[in-house]
Amino acid sequence: MNNIIGVILAGGLATRMGGGDKCLQQLGDKTLLDRVIERAKPQVNQLLLNANGDLSRFDHIALPKASDVVDGYAGPLAGLLTGMTWAREHCPNAQWLLSIAADTPFFPEDLVSRLLAQAQQQNAQIAVAESGDKTHPVFGLWHLSLIDDLRTALVEEDIRKIFRWMKRHHWTAVHFPCIDDIDPFFNINSPEDLARARALYENQG
Repeated sequence: MNNIIGVILAGGLATRMGGGDKCLQQLGDKTLLDRVIERAKPQVNQLLLNANGDLSRFDHIALPKASDVVDGYAGPLAGLLTGMTWAREHCPNAQWLLSIAADTPFFPEDLVSRLLAQAQQQNAQIAVAESGDKTHPVFGLWHLSLIDDLRTALVEEDIRKIFRWMKRHHWTAVHFPCIDDIDPFFNINSPEDLARARALYENQG
C-alpha cells in the first residue's frame, strides 16, 4: 500500500450531536477517532486528518492535519480535494487517496485491499464501498489523477455532492457483507447512534 494516502474526514459540523467533534466521543477506552486510526493505519502508507476550525483541539493526535483547501464547509468533496492536495505536496509518488469517515469505527480491515483490487481489475479511477442496499462514497479509493477535475468541480462549478461528481468518471462499487447483522459502515450521527455503538462494542468486543 506504499502508493496510497489515507484521509480521515472529520470536517462535519456534528449538528445532530449538539455540535462539537463527535469523533472525540468515547467508545470503550478510546475515542471513535482513535479506533478509526487504528483500523486505517495498517492499510495505507500515510494518514492525514482533515478537519476545520481550530486544529489545536487535535494536538493529541499524532497525525498530520489539514483544513479544507476551499472555504465554506463544502462537505466531503472538499475533504477529498484537501487530501489529494496534501498527497501531491508531501507524497509525490502516491497514486491513490483513500477516504474514510471519522465516525465509523467498525469499517473493514480489508477495505483498501478489496477496493484496490477491484479498481485495478476494472481499470476504474474510483472504487467505493457498499453494504446492504447502500453505497458509501465517503469510503472510497480515488486516483490522484482526478485532482484537477475535482478542483474545477468544487471551485468553478460549485458541485457539492459526491455522487454528482464521481459519476463523471469510471467508478465501481465493492460490496462488503454485514456481519451478525452489523453494517460495517454504521456511522454515528446522533446520541442514539453512539449508544448503539457502545452496546455493539460491549457485546462484540
